[in-house]
Amino acid sequence: MSTGPNMNAEAALDGARSHSLAADLIALTKPRIISLLLLTTIAAMYVAGTPSVWLVVTVLVGGYLMAGGAHAVNMYLDQDIDAHMPRTKLRPIPSGRMAPRAVLAFGILLATTATFLLARYANVLTAALALIGFYGYVFLYTHWLKRRTPQNIVIGGAAGAIPPLVGYAAVTGSLDLTAWTLFLIVFYWTPPHFWALALLKKKDYGAAGVPMAPLIWGERHTQDQMLWYLGIMVALSVLPFCTGAFGIFYLVSALVVAAPLAYGVIRLRLTSGSGESTRIERFVFMYSLLYLALLYVAMAVDLHVFR
Repeated sequence: MSTGPNMNAEAALDGARSHSLAADLIALTKPRIISLLLLTTIAAMYVAGTPSVWLVVTVLVGGYLMAGGAHAVNMYLDQDIDAHMPRTKLRPIPSGRMAPRAVLAFGILLATTATFLLARYANVLTAALALIGFYGYVFLYTHWLKRRTPQNIVIGGAAGAIPPLVGYAAVTGSLDLTAWTLFLIVFYWTPPHFWALALLKKKDYGAAGVPMAPLIWGERHTQDQMLWYLGIMVALSVLPFCTGAFGIFYLVSALVVAAPLAYGVIRLRLTSGSGESTRIERFVFMYSLLYLALLYVAMAVDLHVFR
């Protein structure tokens, strides 16, 4: 039997569709965002002790599935907003490539699998904390706060600060002062990071009806708040050295990596409303990602290399 050009074309089309579906399923989980969450999770595990390779893999997989599930449900709930923002209008739901209910089912499946995996192969506290992060992001932030108050990212940011607690609890089965300090560092890092994005994308958020801080408070007040949160975050990053949890390598690293971020936020405030603002907003947003990654790596290196 001859395959012919038509059958070859159909096979190629089926392959393209399969590839497109796989790409969309991965996109629903927001892998680029998850990479930073997982880094803080794994770093926290090595702050807590010396985990086995099996435990690290378990937490990596479980953490990815839980965060990916939360992001998928977030896209289901935000489908109307995503359709109005250039940055998000090509996502699977607003572009019409995936049905909303399919995305919701996918997100719930990932979260359910993650809960079982973490409870069975890590411990119940780890699974419970991850689940708190899931519900906090989906319901507290996405469903309730995001559309109602400019404090959305402040209060809802607690969900994004859960991963270090997950990693720490996976190793120790409990939470102490160091664990909560790791949580608070991410909690206070979140507003300056996301407000820099909100300043960059102010028009998009306005068109979508999302009450982000720059739209409600104005740019100057938002920048003032960024400075306050940055100051608290830097103070919290030094606290583990003061309590003896980390050594001098960590202290020097924490101050060095914080310097460009502090300079960027201060410079942003001083040049508010000028033509330079957009460039600095982009720098603060992008560098803040690198800052958090470097800070958490420094924690693990301090304990496992310099102690």
